Amino acid sequence: MTTPAQRQTALLVSVVGAVIVALDGTILLMAQPVMQRDLGASVAHIQWTSTGYLVAVAALLVIAGRLGDQYGHARLLFVGVLGFGAASAGIALAPSVGWVIVLRVVQGGFAAFLQPATLALLRLAYPADRLGKPIAIRTGAIAVAAGSGPLLGGVLVAHLGWRAVFWVNVPLAFVIAVLALTVRTPATQRGNSPRLNVTSAGLLAIALATLVHALADVPARGWTAAPTLLEFLAVIGVATMLTRHERRTTHPVVPPAVARSVPVTASMALLLVTTAGLFGALFRATFHLQDVLRLDPLDSGLRVLPLTVLMVLGSPAAVAAMRRYGARRTAIAGTVLVVVGIAGLSRLGPASTWMAMAAAFAAIGAGFATVMVTATGTVVGDAPPGYAGVVSGLKQTAMNIGPTFGIAVAAGATGTAASTMGSTLLILAALAALGLLPASRLPRRPARQEGEHDTTAALPAQAPTPQAAPARHTNS
Repeated sequence: MTTPAQRQTALLVSVVGAVIVALDGTILLMAQPVMQRDLGASVAHIQWTSTGYLVAVAALLVIAGRLGDQYGHARLLFVGVLGFGAASAGIALAPSVGWVIVLRVVQGGFAAFLQPATLALLRLAYPADRLGKPIAIRTGAIAVAAGSGPLLGGVLVAHLGWRAVFWVNVPLAFVIAVLALTVRTPATQRGNSPRLNVTSAGLLAIALATLVHALADVPARGWTAAPTLLEFLAVIGVATMLTRHERRTTHPVVPPAVARSVPVTASMALLLVTTAGLFGALFRATFHLQDVLRLDPLDSGLRVLPLTVLMVLGSPAAVAAMRRYGARRTAIAGTVLVVVGIAGLSRLGPASTWMAMAAAFAAIGAGFATVMVTATGTVVGDAPPGYAGVVSGLKQTAMNIGPTFGIAVAAGATGTAASTMGSTLLILAALAALGLLPASRLPRRPARQEGEHDTTAALPAQAPTPQAAPARHTNS
């Protein structure tokens, strides 16, 4: 058991750890054009400052979560955030774009150590039936950080230059590292955890890295380019090898109790397609705002602001809805809102009013907050404490692949011409609508109120915490 003070510390570390990664992801957008001019870099080089980071993160998230289950999530978070801060300082001092790319890959690797730990700490600190509020707080904080990133980045770049957007990570990382040393969570018998299977881990890393690289290059090369098709074939081949090895080994990187969990797999599928629809729509809408409506980046950001506001407001509302209606109905409602919002954007044109656009973005924000809170609560709450890291890593992997896939669909389906905006957004709305299928597989019953406990649940046989019952889905 943890004390209220220990839970608050874990929540604080979880929130600020998630915020630094979310902020870094969007603040960079404002720095890249200036970085290109300052370093004399090509467009391809600048693209690799993002692609290299994404590939490293995707390759290592599940492995990092698995290591956290074995060695402790506070330790992994400490190492991850210190490395993230050190890499940020290195980028700020980089003399050439080559160094920036290399250090962005390093930064992505440490971000992979950091991200699963921020979620796993919540699972260890809070009972499963009390995860709703902390997950809602974390989701709202991520929305604020991601939404404010472009504005903060614009201010820093305008007054201090592009290197300032990386320097800002350094003091934040130091503070988070100090806080991580104070985190106390119940022991999960890490010594009994199976060792990391190096072969499985390597195959998984190769498959995920290749997949993300292929998707990231679709906007430039298209879906049918020979290199793209070869990479997709390579992913299929490596994934087949991984599946066969996982079935034979006694120490799979994804434990059977996790791989066979319907709530966990359904939640990850829901997050994958919903984030794909959302980020693909944002990518496409950005071109509409700036190329068709001729708005500058700041005005464009203000048009999208209702999405951020409704994500913040929608997170606690989603917790209340889950307690009353259960995860299934709440997730279905959230998915419908996302689909309606994206479809609403497809009908907008140069003569559309600000209110019509705001309503569409607000629907997307409210729906995505609902899906995020529901799916995250399901994934984390359904996981036995000893598997909190690997489950968190899987969830974060879905959250990284989904946006890359969505942007590939948005850019590769019909290009970025103004005349194709409506059809592209309808494709993305249909993609998000696929989330209704996994949403219908989430637990039906409402969450127990705080203080109520499930005394009938039995821990999966291979979980490393035989003394504790697994949390059933918390609907939070």
